[in-house]
Amino acid sequence: MGLMDKVKAQATQLAQQTKEAAEQGKAKLDQAQAGRRGDAMLRQLGVAVFADRTGRGTPDSQAKIDQLINDISAFERENGLNLADPSSGASVPQQPVFPPDPASPFPGGQQNAYPGGAPAGGTPSGFPDAGPTAFPDANTGFPPSGQNFFPPSGDAGSPPESGGVSGFPPES
Repeated sequence: MGLMDKVKAQATQLAQQTKEAAEQGKAKLDQAQAGRRGDAMLRQLGVAVFADRTGRGTPDSQAKIDQLINDISAFERENGLNLADPSSGASVPQQPVFPPDPASPFPGGQQNAYPGGAPAGGTPSGFPDAGPTAFPDANTGFPPSGQNFFPPSGDAGSPPESGGVSGFPPES
């Protein structure tokens, strides 16, 4: 067997493998699309049933529900799916599973989302106590009475309109 015959045989084998891989990929894509279409039909059915059962349906809600059930049953037969069984191959989104929160490195036991509060067990959280009220009394006002943040008119630094010196730029 000559070199060209070997190359030709390998090229034929590679073309066949490529064709098979493309067919498998198309079959997977078709199955995924069928699963998504089935999911959409199931969602439409769920919305129609929910609206009907909560009194928000239309006079033809029951007819829509019956039609959707017939459409879904036909779709399952045509695509070889069982949309009522999540393990049947239909696309069912899975909820992510997160690991539990690690133990707190701070003293005081359990973690608490609210500083100063006690966790579910009633044990102190390790944060200093905010006292009887965490915020000043709403009736005191700001600034406290007797304290003024602005100088009275006529002092150095008040605007020229009030008879004082502006301070910007300093006058010599």
